Formats: sequence, structure tokens, C-alpha cells
Amino acid sequence: MEDGYQNRTAFIKGAKDIAKEVKRQAVKKVGRSVDRVSDEYSKRSYSRFEEDDDDDYPMQGSQDGGYYRGDSQAANDDEGGHSDSTEGHDEDDEIYEGEYQGIPRADSGKGSLAGGPGSMGAGAQQFRDIGVSEAQRRKDQEELAQQYETILQECGHGKFQWTLYFVLGLALMADGVEIFVVGFVLPSAEKDMCLSEPNKSMLGLIVYFGMMVGAFLWGALADRIGRRQSLLISLSINSIFSFFSSFVQGYSTFLFCRLLSGVGIGGSIPIVFSYYSEFLAQEKRGEHLSWLCMFWMIGGIYASAMAWAIIPHYGWSFQMGSAYQFHSWRVFVLVCAFPSVAAIAALSAMPESPRFYLENGKHDEGWMILKQVHDTNMRAKGYPERVFSVTTIKTVKQMDELVEIGTDTPVWQRYRMKIMSLSQQIRNNILACFSPEYKRTTFMLMAVWFTMSFSYYGLTVWFPDMIKYIQKQEYEAKTKTFTKERVEHVTFNFTLENQVHRQGHYFNDKFLNLKLKSMVFEDSVFEECYFEDITSTHTFFRNCTFIATLFYNTDLFKYRLVNSKLINSTFLHNKEGCMLDFSDDFNNAYMIYFVNFLGTLAVLPGNIVSALLMDKIGRLRMLAGSSVISCVSCFFLMFGNSESGMIALLCLFGGISIASWNALDVITVELYPSDKRTTAFGFLNALCKLAAVLGISIFQSFVGITKAVPILFAAGALAAGSFLATKLPETRGQVLQ
Repeated sequence: MEDGYQNRTAFIKGAKDIAKEVKRQAVKKVGRSVDRVSDEYSKRSYSRFEEDDDDDYPMQGSQDGGYYRGDSQAANDDEGGHSDSTEGHDEDDEIYEGEYQGIPRADSGKGSLAGGPGSMGAGAQQFRDIGVSEAQRRKDQEELAQQYETILQECGHGKFQWTLYFVLGLALMADGVEIFVVGFVLPSAEKDMCLSEPNKSMLGLIVYFGMMVGAFLWGALADRIGRRQSLLISLSINSIFSFFSSFVQGYSTFLFCRLLSGVGIGGSIPIVFSYYSEFLAQEKRGEHLSWLCMFWMIGGIYASAMAWAIIPHYGWSFQMGSAYQFHSWRVFVLVCAFPSVAAIAALSAMPESPRFYLENGKHDEGWMILKQVHDTNMRAKGYPERVFSVTTIKTVKQMDELVEIGTDTPVWQRYRMKIMSLSQQIRNNILACFSPEYKRTTFMLMAVWFTMSFSYYGLTVWFPDMIKYIQKQEYEAKTKTFTKERVEHVTFNFTLENQVHRQGHYFNDKFLNLKLKSMVFEDSVFEECYFEDITSTHTFFRNCTFIATLFYNTDLFKYRLVNSKLINSTFLHNKEGCMLDFSDDFNNAYMIYFVNFLGTLAVLPGNIVSALLMDKIGRLRMLAGSSVISCVSCFFLMFGNSESGMIALLCLFGGISIASWNALDVITVELYPSDKRTTAFGFLNALCKLAAVLGISIFQSFVGITKAVPILFAAGALAAGSFLATKLPETRGQVLQ
């Protein structure tokens, strides 16, 4: 009896072993079939299995965690064909019958059968699994950062990085151009569109509002859909609406186009610096990111030169009747879109950031780009025989993925779900910047960005306004005043400028083909006079009386006739719209274009110094030191009482402060991990534009009132920013997170 029982037991055990082996072989066969059918599944499985193999079975010739691999080992891997799901995990990874129906194990953490022993702790187990997954993700990111730095060392710095430097430089140049466009066209656009003072102020600030929205939006998207793709979309929006803004006629439409143009270009700064940094090795990062900043200066120089060369040439304009006019300033707006268009064309030939791919679990795509970088640099250096020795790179498992919905779902619902999922992921990324790990860094950077932007943009806009105010005072000092004059039967066919006529009487006079510049007539009488083909600038008639007077083809609209009486007077063929007067003296072009040209060119020495010293003295010393010197230079503004003195101080301040901006850009890139880098940079850059709007609005309100308040505001903000900058961590010599 006992022998029979033992024989039967042995038979059953042997049958179970045979069944287990058959099942294991079936799993292998199914796995190979799935791998052949689904490319996406094979990539993820390969990445996961290679990572586990690297940890458990170090490979021959491995370095830094086993991501270099010899040919013999690769052959052994192909010959063996094992994975974690089939070997080394007999009990834990064994497939059971219900798993193919989607029923999780009772101890898998995904749930348990109803009434099963694991149902009571399912929620707690799920939270533990999320915590373990997040901890594993952070560990993978740290390993990837170290491996990635070593790989960049092997790829070297050469032709590929310099090509990308010029491509991304065009995008940064487009941002610099956008800042200057509205300021250059405003003097012409305000006449062409009959803009009031509030409208002029809104047009001057609208670009900053657009860039604020764009920096936040595109910075967040770049961490989810890729640096290159986000930059292409943002530059395309900028190009399209810059093009449209040069042709639209209405003020509201022009304002809307400039707003959307700003939204597009707002993504350039956060994406460009993050994108380029992920192709730079540690010892090159600070220097070459600083060199990249020079393209912002080149953008300002380009805008100034084009404005000076195009806008004063009024002969370039044309019109289609009285409804459509295309003046030279619109040609300038069109030309300013060229850097953005060129950046789009060049960027189309560049790859995505390999770091972005590796952070999102796309091993093969990231590896191919790094191989491209290596091969391009080696061929350019004369070593085409050198082989890219990296075969496996650590990838990071994603905690969340974009929602994929079946093809039978309506298109609108699929897109709605994807947008909702993307919005949730962006929200989580933003909140992660304020997590305990990064909260202090984020708040400190917010303070530094805000104080620097408030003072820099406030002062750079205040400088030209102060120069204009000084010029206005000098101009008004030359004003000629005439009182109680009586003029009869006189023909005026020349320019009248900068005069005040009070209590005059004009009888049977003719004003023909006349240009009136800064003319004021007060308490005067015009009797039986004739005005023909009159063009006026800053000319007003206050408390005047017009008796039996004819106005033919003039721009003397009602808003120029302040509290005036019209008795038996007639207006015929009034000029439509506001007439541009390009015959203003050369000083206007000098003031608007040449001064900005000098101010932008003055940052060249600061750019060179910061690039050469960024990796030698460190980011914090550069940031704090430049801010302190900028703060001291503000006090010299007290002594700027002449036009030339203010221009010199503008150049001094710009040349000093650019070094702190370069250091701030570099340190912002290096303080955040790759999956949050552009989100954080975009948020901080949006805050920068908000501070710029506040600074410009506050500083402009003191023009002509006092110089002390704006100077004290700027100096105090810079002092606070330089102090807070010293509390930030130094990132020189660290690998890119």
C-alpha cells in the first residue's frame, strides 16, 4: 500500500515538473511571437531586461554599471536568450492560468480576488508599490545621469554641437528681435493707426504678456512631447503671426497678432537652453551656454540695423485706395520674421534630445542620436574608424503614459482624453517643482529672476524715455511764442515748426501744402481762410474760432480742434487715417535705432567675459558679482543729465548685467532634473516677463518727475537679488541631472 502511494506521488510530482517545463517553453515561444508582432513592446521589454541583466549579471568589459558590451558577450546573450520572466524567478515570475485573462495575482499589488486573503490590504499595497516605483525611478535617473555624462565624454565636442549651436542661436536671435520690434515700429504705427496714449502703452506691453504665456506653455510641453517638437511648434506660431501682423490694418487685429507672435517666441529661451545643455559635457556646459547667449545680442543688433535701414525709407510704401496702406514699418515687421523662419528650416534637420528619449524609456531612439553625435564629431576630427562602443544605456521607466484609446472611439473623444491626460501630467510636473525636494530652490530662483527682470527691463525702457524727456526739454526751450499778431492776405507754403501763437487774427490767408510740426494756436480767429493739403504733427487749435473757412484734403480732425468753434466752415476730402511723417529730423532715427544698437552692442564684452570665466569661477560668483556691480552702476545714473551721458550709462549697465543673466540661465538649467527642466525654466521665465511688465509700468510713471525713485527701486532689487543668489547651490562640476 505504501509503495503504491509513493509511486503515485512520484508520478504526480514528475507530471507537474513536466507540465511546468512545457508551460515555461510555451511562455518563451509566446514572448518571441509578441516581440516580432509589437515593436513598442519589444523596445520596452528589451530595455527592462537589459537593465535587470546589468544589475544581476555584470557583462564582460563593462564600465560604470555595465552599459559597455563586448562582441563575445553580445553573442552569448543571443545564444542564451534568457530573460527575467523565464529564468532566475521560478516561483515569483511563474505564469498562472488567469493572468492571460487580465486577472492579477492576489499578491501582485494590483488587486486580489473577491474575498481572497489579500483584499483587505489592497489599497495600502498599491500605495507601497507606487512608492517603490518612484524610488526605483529616481535611482534609474541617477544612474542615467552618470552614464549619460560618460557617454557625452566619448562623443566629444565638435561639429555636431557647433551645428546645433548656430541652429538654436537662430531661435534665440528671434527672441531678441521680438523684444525690439514693437518699440521700433511704435513711433510710425501710432500715426498710421491713430493710437492714443493708452493704446500705445498696451502695444508696448502686449509682447511681454504673450511671451509670459508662451514661456509657461511651451516650457511645460517640452518636458512631455519633446524639446525639438515644442520648439518647432512655437517658432511656427511666431512666424505665422509675425507675417500676418505686417499686413493687417486695424489696431485690434495688429495687437492680437503681436500677442500670438509673443506666445510663440516665448518658448524659445526655456527650450533652447535646456535642449542645448543636453548635448554638452560637464566641462563645456557653462562656457558654451554663455556663448549661446550672444545670439540674443545679435538679434537686438539685427533689429536695430534693419529698423534704421528700412523704416525711414518712406518711398518703400504703397497703398490701395484709402482703405489699405502698407508703409515701410510694415516691411520691417516682415523682415523681423526671417530669423524665426530660418530657425524652423534649420531645426528640421536636427534630432531630438537623446536625454529626453532616455528619460521617457525610448532606448533605441536615444542610442541612435548619441551614435550620430559621436560619428559626426569623429569624422570631422579625422577619426572615422572610431566605433561608438556604447550598446546599452540606462532608461527610465515612466510612471504615466499618454492615454491610448481604441480606434473605435470617436476622434473628438480621443483627442479630448489625450489633452486631459497631457494637462494632468503638466500639472503634476509643475507641482513637482514645489515638492519638498525642489521647493527651496524654486522659491530662491523665483526671487532672483523677479528682482533681476524688474530692475533690468525697468531701467532699459526708462533710459530711452529719459533721453526723450531731455530732448523734449531742449526742444521746448527753443519754442517761439507770438502774441496778438494780425496776418492778412498771406500765403503760407512752408513748414511751421515749434511755435505758439496766442490771440492772433488771420484774415483771408492761404495755407497751402503746409507741414505743421508741434504748432499750437490758442484763442485765435481764422476768417475766410483756406487750408489745402495740410499734414500736421503734434499740432492743436485750442479755443479758436473759424469763420467761413474751407478745409480741403487736410488731416485737421476734430481732436485737433480743442474747444474750437466752426461758423460757416466746410471740410472737403479729409485725409483718411493718420498720415505718416517720415521727414522728422535725423535725431528721431538716431534716438530710436542707433541708441538701441549701441546699448545692445555694449553687452558683447560682458558676454565674452562670462563665457570665458563661467566654468573657472563658478556660476554663483558670476551671478552675485555681476549683480553687485550692476547695483553700484545704478547710482551713476544720478549724474546723467545729458543725452550723451545717459547713453553711456545705458551701455555700461547693459554690459555689466549681461553676465548675471548668462549665469542665471546656466544655473537654472543645471538645478532641475531633465524631466522637469523646461517646465521649471518656462515657469521662471514667465515670472521674468511679469516682472518686466511691472518694472516698465512703474519706472515709466516717474519719467519727468524724479530720477531718484526708479534708481533706488532698481538698486534695491539688484541688491536683494545678489544676496539671494549667494544662497543657491553651486552647480559647477556637477553632472546634468
